[in-house]
Amino acid sequence: QVQLVESGGGLVQPGGSLRLSCVASGRTFTNYALAWFRQPPGKDREAVATISWNGAATYYTDSVRGRFTISRDNAVNTVYLHMNSLKPEDTAVYYCAADSQLFRSKLREQTVGSWGQGTQVTVSS
Repeated sequence: QVQLVESGGGLVQPGGSLRLSCVASGRTFTNYALAWFRQPPGKDREAVATISWNGAATYYTDSVRGRFTISRDNAVNTVYLHMNSLKPEDTAVYYCAADSQLFRSKLREQTVGSWGQGTQVTVSS
């Protein structure tokens, strides 16, 4: 099973940028769809962005489209979430996730096979 560890979270001012990283160990996540989820305080976890197994397709929730970019580098077993123009409503614990099945274009929460531990992102002045 893939083990995932997020990093890069922290405090950033509104309008700022931040890049989250998620490194896999134990097993490569090559050929698995990957995703970033987030959970604001007191709210349900939601999918933020997904990237297909081959990196050819990406998907974003409406609230982050145009501001966030998901990417992957299979050579170093890492998935990234680059966040621009951050807003206070982006404040949440961010989790990376890997699919439980191979060769999918879009990862759903119901099919997640591995979760990271989460990293806190706080957007505040």
